Amino acid sequence: MRLIIGLGNPGEKYTNTRHNVGFLVIDEIAKKQGIVMRLENQYKAQKGDFENSVMFVKPQTFMNNSGEATSLIKNYYKIDSEDIIIIHDDVDLEPGKIRVQLGGSSAGHKGVQSIIDQIGTDQFWRVRVGVGKSEQIPTDEWVLKNFEDKIILQNLIDKTAIFVLESLNKGMENTSLSIN
Repeated sequence: MRLIIGLGNPGEKYTNTRHNVGFLVIDEIAKKQGIVMRLENQYKAQKGDFENSVMFVKPQTFMNNSGEATSLIKNYYKIDSEDIIIIHDDVDLEPGKIRVQLGGSSAGHKGVQSIIDQIGTDQFWRVRVGVGKSEQIPTDEWVLKNFEDKIILQNLIDKTAIFVLESLNKGMENTSLSIN
């Protein structure tokens, strides 16, 4: 069993923000594969099943508490941490870049830190999606702003979704990709 979690914040006002890129990728995968995402309150998440061996999840606990939903699902289904893939925004990567890695620190990402704290390890896969940063706007404000360029956003979402789906067959590996 594999668990693919897209990080983000629930609610319409956050839909197209940089911080919600994980949610947007899960939504794109669900659309492409015909996966029905349902709110499952016992897990504090929206969850959709794919081919009986993969769960796609969007925690509904808000970004900084993403570990709650992750831990509930991981523990209930007894999923190994190495079978968890977290898709999240990364301000240290320019838009159009993706970095995939197993383990490591949260690098200040509070959603990732919440997961590390709740499941007790950093040994899970991360698909870090570059959203860049601003020299003028503080990071906590920047990630809650919408993408200005909808074409770049859609390209980023499409390519990340394709990468994640291909990885389900090929397996994950530490890598860096450029989307543009």
